[in-house]
Amino acid sequence: MAQRRRQIVDAAVNLFIENGFHNTTTRQIAQAAGISIGSLYEYIATKEDVLYLVCDAIHAEIEQGVAEALNRAKKGKNPLAEVIREYFMVCHRMNDHILLIYQETQSLPGKWQRVVLENEIRITGIFTGVLARLTASGDLPHISPRRLDLVAHNISVLGHMWTFRRWFLANHYSIDEYIDFQTRSIAGMCRENAA
Repeated sequence: MAQRRRQIVDAAVNLFIENGFHNTTTRQIAQAAGISIGSLYEYIATKEDVLYLVCDAIHAEIEQGVAEALNRAKKGKNPLAEVIREYFMVCHRMNDHILLIYQETQSLPGKWQRVVLENEIRITGIFTGVLARLTASGDLPHISPRRLDLVAHNISVLGHMWTFRRWFLANHYSIDEYIDFQTRSIAGMCRENAA
Protein backbone atom coordinates (compact mmCIF):
# COMPACT_ATOMS: atom_id res chain seq x y z
CA MET A 1 0.00 0.00 0.00
CA ALA A 2 2.79 2.47 0.93
CA GLN A 3 4.69 1.58 -2.25
CA ARG A 4 1.59 2.16 -4.38
CA ARG A 5 0.99 5.53 -2.71
CA ARG A 6 4.60 6.47 -3.42
CA GLN A 7 4.10 5.54 -7.10
CA ILE A 8 1.06 7.80 -7.23
CA VAL A 9 2.87 10.65 -5.47
CA ASP A 10 5.94 10.47 -7.71
CA ALA A 11 3.84 10.25 -10.88
CA ALA A 12 1.68 13.16 -9.77
CA VAL A 13 4.66 15.36 -8.89
CA ASN A 14 6.17 14.88 -12.34
CA LEU A 15 2.86 15.62 -14.06
CA PHE A 16 2.04 18.60 -11.84
CA ILE A 17 5.47 20.08 -12.55
CA GLU A 18 5.22 19.41 -16.28
CA ASN A 19 1.57 20.38 -16.86
CA GLY A 20 0.53 22.26 -13.72
CA PHE A 21 -1.88 20.98 -11.11
CA HIS A 22 -5.03 22.26 -12.83
CA ASN A 23 -4.09 20.87 -16.26
CA THR A 24 -3.30 17.37 -14.99
CA THR A 25 -6.08 14.78 -14.96
CA THR A 26 -6.51 11.83 -12.63
CA ARG A 27 -6.43 9.60 -15.71
CA GLN A 28 -2.93 10.94 -16.54
CA ILE A 29 -1.82 10.32 -12.95
CA ALA A 30 -3.07 6.73 -13.05
CA GLN A 31 -1.37 6.10 -16.38
CA ALA A 32 1.93 7.61 -15.22
CA ALA A 33 1.76 5.58 -11.99
CA GLY A 34 1.21 2.40 -14.00
CA ILE A 35 -2.19 1.62 -12.47
CA SER A 36 -5.76 1.66 -13.69
CA ILE A 37 -8.00 4.63 -12.98
CA GLY A 38 -10.13 2.29 -10.84
CA SER A 39 -7.11 1.36 -8.75
CA LEU A 40 -6.21 5.03 -8.35
CA TYR A 41 -9.65 5.69 -6.89
CA GLU A 42 -8.99 3.06 -4.22
CA TYR A 43 -6.45 5.55 -2.80
CA ILE A 44 -8.03 8.91 -3.61
CA ALA A 45 -11.40 10.49 -4.28
CA THR A 46 -10.22 13.67 -6.03
CA LYS A 47 -7.12 15.16 -7.61
CA GLU A 48 -6.77 17.35 -4.51
CA ASP A 49 -6.35 14.12 -2.53
CA VAL A 50 -3.27 13.36 -4.63
CA LEU A 51 -1.86 16.81 -3.86
CA TYR A 52 -2.44 16.18 -0.17
CA LEU A 53 -0.65 12.82 -0.47
CA VAL A 54 2.31 14.67 -2.01
CA CYS A 55 2.42 17.09 0.93
CA ASP A 56 2.04 14.28 3.44
CA ALA A 57 4.84 12.23 1.82
CA ILE A 58 7.24 15.16 1.99
CA HIS A 59 6.50 15.86 5.64
CA ALA A 60 6.82 12.17 6.55
CA GLU A 61 10.21 11.91 4.85
CA ILE A 62 11.46 15.08 6.54
CA GLU A 63 10.31 13.88 9.96
CA GLN A 64 11.87 10.44 9.47
CA GLY A 65 15.17 11.96 8.32
CA VAL A 66 15.31 14.41 11.21
CA ALA A 67 14.45 11.64 13.74
CA GLU A 68 17.28 9.49 12.33
CA ALA A 69 19.65 12.46 12.55
CA LEU A 70 18.71 12.97 16.20
CA ASN A 71 19.43 9.31 16.95
CA ARG A 72 22.86 9.61 15.31
CA ALA A 73 23.51 12.82 17.24
CA LYS A 74 22.88 11.05 20.55
CA LYS A 75 25.92 8.91 19.78
CA GLY A 76 28.29 11.86 20.17
CA LYS A 77 27.89 14.02 17.10
CA ASN A 78 26.67 17.61 17.06
CA PRO A 79 22.85 17.32 17.15
CA LEU A 80 22.19 20.68 15.52
CA ALA A 81 24.59 20.03 12.64
CA GLU A 82 23.19 16.51 12.17
CA VAL A 83 19.59 17.69 12.08
CA ILE A 84 20.36 20.58 9.73
CA ARG A 85 22.34 18.31 7.39
CA GLU A 86 19.59 15.70 7.22
CA TYR A 87 16.86 18.28 6.75
CA PHE A 88 18.76 20.04 3.97
CA MET A 89 19.50 16.70 2.28
CA VAL A 90 15.80 15.81 2.32
CA CYS A 91 15.07 19.24 0.83
CA HIS A 92 17.71 18.51 -1.81
CA ARG A 93 16.28 15.07 -2.66
CA MET A 94 12.70 16.29 -2.71
CA ASN A 95 13.22 19.76 -4.16
CA ASP A 96 10.57 19.36 -6.87
CA HIS A 97 8.08 18.07 -4.30
CA ILE A 98 8.72 21.01 -1.96
CA LEU A 99 8.44 23.53 -4.77
CA LEU A 100 5.14 21.94 -5.72
CA ILE A 101 3.80 22.33 -2.17
CA TYR A 102 4.53 26.05 -2.24
CA GLN A 103 3.04 26.51 -5.68
CA GLU A 104 -0.11 24.46 -5.24
CA THR A 105 -1.10 24.36 -1.56
CA GLN A 106 -3.69 27.04 -2.26
CA SER A 107 -5.46 24.46 -4.49
CA LEU A 108 -6.19 22.29 -1.46
CA PRO A 109 -9.47 22.59 0.46
CA GLY A 110 -9.12 24.86 3.52
CA LYS A 111 -9.07 22.01 6.05
CA TRP A 112 -6.12 20.37 4.26
CA GLN A 113 -4.28 23.67 3.88
CA ARG A 114 -4.43 23.93 7.67
CA VAL A 115 -3.05 20.38 8.03
CA VAL A 116 -0.16 21.17 5.68
CA LEU A 117 0.67 24.33 7.64
CA GLU A 118 0.39 22.44 10.94
CA ASN A 119 2.85 19.86 9.60
CA GLU A 120 5.27 22.64 8.67
CA ILE A 121 4.98 24.10 12.18
CA ARG A 122 5.48 20.64 13.74
CA ILE A 123 8.67 20.09 11.72
CA THR A 124 9.95 23.55 12.66
CA GLY A 125 9.16 22.60 16.27
CA ILE A 126 11.68 19.76 15.99
CA PHE A 127 14.38 22.36 15.35
CA THR A 128 13.10 24.46 18.26
CA GLY A 129 13.35 21.39 20.50
CA VAL A 130 16.91 20.61 19.43
CA LEU A 131 17.96 24.23 19.98
CA ALA A 132 16.29 24.27 23.42
CA ARG A 133 18.08 21.04 24.46
CA LEU A 134 21.41 22.43 23.28
CA THR A 135 20.94 25.64 25.23
CA ALA A 136 19.87 23.68 28.33
CA SER A 137 22.97 21.47 28.08
CA GLY A 138 25.27 24.48 27.58
CA ASP A 139 26.26 23.42 24.04
CA LEU A 140 24.70 26.66 22.79
CA PRO A 141 24.43 29.97 24.62
CA HIS A 142 21.08 30.66 26.30
CA ILE A 143 18.55 31.93 23.78
CA SER A 144 15.09 33.13 24.72
CA PRO A 145 12.21 30.86 23.63
CA ARG A 146 10.92 33.57 21.29
CA ARG A 147 14.28 33.77 19.53
CA LEU A 148 14.61 29.98 19.47
CA ASP A 149 11.44 29.84 17.40
CA LEU A 150 12.81 32.44 15.01
CA VAL A 151 16.09 30.54 14.56
CA ALA A 152 14.10 27.33 14.00
CA HIS A 153 12.04 29.03 11.29
CA ASN A 154 15.26 30.32 9.72
CA ILE A 155 16.55 26.73 9.52
CA SER A 156 13.32 25.66 7.85
CA VAL A 157 13.46 28.49 5.31
CA LEU A 158 17.15 27.95 4.54
CA GLY A 159 16.40 24.33 3.66
CA HIS A 160 13.65 25.49 1.33
CA MET A 161 15.90 28.18 -0.14
CA TRP A 162 17.96 25.42 -1.76
CA THR A 163 14.75 24.42 -3.55
CA PHE A 164 13.67 27.91 -4.60
CA ARG A 165 17.07 29.23 -5.61
CA ARG A 166 18.71 26.04 -6.87
CA TRP A 167 18.83 27.57 -10.36
CA PHE A 168 21.54 29.84 -8.94
CA LEU A 169 22.89 28.05 -5.88
CA ALA A 170 23.59 24.70 -7.56
CA ASN A 171 25.78 26.49 -10.11
CA HIS A 172 27.95 27.97 -7.36
CA TYR A 173 27.84 25.51 -4.45
CA SER A 174 27.62 21.79 -3.95
CA ILE A 175 24.92 20.73 -1.50
CA ASP A 176 27.67 19.91 1.02
CA GLU A 177 29.18 23.40 0.70
CA TYR A 178 25.75 24.94 1.10
CA ILE A 179 25.02 22.85 4.20
CA ASP A 180 28.40 23.66 5.76
CA PHE A 181 28.05 27.39 5.15
CA GLN A 182 24.46 27.56 6.39
CA THR A 183 25.22 25.44 9.48
CA ARG A 184 28.03 27.80 10.44
CA SER A 185 25.72 30.78 9.79
CA ILE A 186 23.02 29.28 12.00
CA ALA A 187 25.54 28.61 14.78
CA GLY A 188 26.63 32.26 14.50
CA MET A 189 22.99 33.35 14.59
CA CYS A 190 22.55 31.38 17.82
CA ARG A 191 25.54 33.12 19.39
CA GLU A 192 24.27 36.55 18.29
CA ASN A 193 20.78 35.86 19.65
CA ALA A 194 22.01 34.71 23.04
CA ALA A 195 19.88 36.37 25.71
